[in-house]
Amino acid sequence: IEERHRHRYEYNNAYKEQLENAGFKATGINPETGLVEVVEVPAHPWFVGVQYHPEYKSTVASPHPLFVSFIQAAHDYKNTRNTKN
Repeated sequence: IEERHRHRYEYNNAYKEQLENAGFKATGINPETGLVEVVEVPAHPWFVGVQYHPEYKSTVASPHPLFVSFIQAAHDYKNTRNTKN
C-alpha cells in the first residue's frame, strides 16, 4: 500500500501491547520503518484509524477504498437498524 502522509506524527510502538490489550489491532505496518500505519478495532462494526490521508488519493470518480468501505458500513448499519424496528 502506498499512501501520502503530511505530518510527522507516529504511532508509538512502545504502547503497541497496551493498545492491543485494549482492543486495537495493528493491521498495517510499514515494512521499511516498522511503524504502525493502520489500526482497527475488530470488536467494533467499523473502526479504522490511519496515519495517512486517504482524501489525497480520492476523487469523485474514484473514491479511496477506505471511504467506500465506511459508506458501505454506514449503509449496512442503517439497514440493520431499520429491519429491527
